[in-house]
Amino acid sequence: MSSVPPSSFPPPAAPGGDARRRRDAELRLYGLNAVRAAFARRPQAIRKVYLAEAAIPKLQPLLKWCVAHRVGYRVVAPEELQKLAASAHHEGVVAEVLREEPTPLSTWLRELPAGPCCALWLDGVGNPHNLGAILRSAAHFGVAAVLLPKHSALALSGAAARVAEGGAEAVPFVRLGREDNAIAQLRGAGFGLAATVVRGGGDLFAAKLPERLVYVLGAEGEGMDADLAQACDLRLSIPGTGAVESLNVAAATAVLLAAWAQGTRARRE
Repeated sequence: MSSVPPSSFPPPAAPGGDARRRRDAELRLYGLNAVRAAFARRPQAIRKVYLAEAAIPKLQPLLKWCVAHRVGYRVVAPEELQKLAASAHHEGVVAEVLREEPTPLSTWLRELPAGPCCALWLDGVGNPHNLGAILRSAAHFGVAAVLLPKHSALALSGAAARVAEGGAEAVPFVRLGREDNAIAQLRGAGFGLAATVVRGGGDLFAAKLPERLVYVLGAEGEGMDADLAQACDLRLSIPGTGAVESLNVAAATAVLLAAWAQGTRARRE
């Protein structure tokens, strides 16, 4: 049995605009690593927790924090968790947390330390599982940010956060302004921009990559915008056998980041 006393939620808010705005401001996370990562980095963002009885021993620090800070949690049946998560991959826990708004590009650049840095510009990526896998690779290789175009609707979802296995908390989202201004700001901060294209680009493994680099990644299927690719400093392709047309965008991201990390390490040695 748990050493944490039971907790209950306050009465639900009355329907209306305020309640809808609160729902829009919250994100439903599920999966042990996704919830633990949010708790480790920003516990004050946690609003509610639902968990299976079997998960109680794995979540003792979170539950004790909930008790101390009067945050409601509830032990529920696995089938209820599946409904809450809209997924069978909840691993025994679902948490409602406040969303983080993307940081403006100018703020991010102002606070960025000197030295090697890599960021990912996502030009149309929309599949949540691809986004989650990209965030996982980005966290693994120490990517400084995911850059979102001005009007992109891309946002973190519960599915993406679960696939990221905690990586979503390690890589901030940054909101770009007008495309030409964003490119100028990034270049002014010492970044080179590399368009990643299926064909016609330079060999990634033979390229000399700048130590401050933005990889621009296109949408699943149609690829990246041609004008944006033309505006970049480099056009890179990942060589392969030709047995398939290309790598999935998430798999390609892992390869691209490994190449940048290897080049950065070589410069240090």
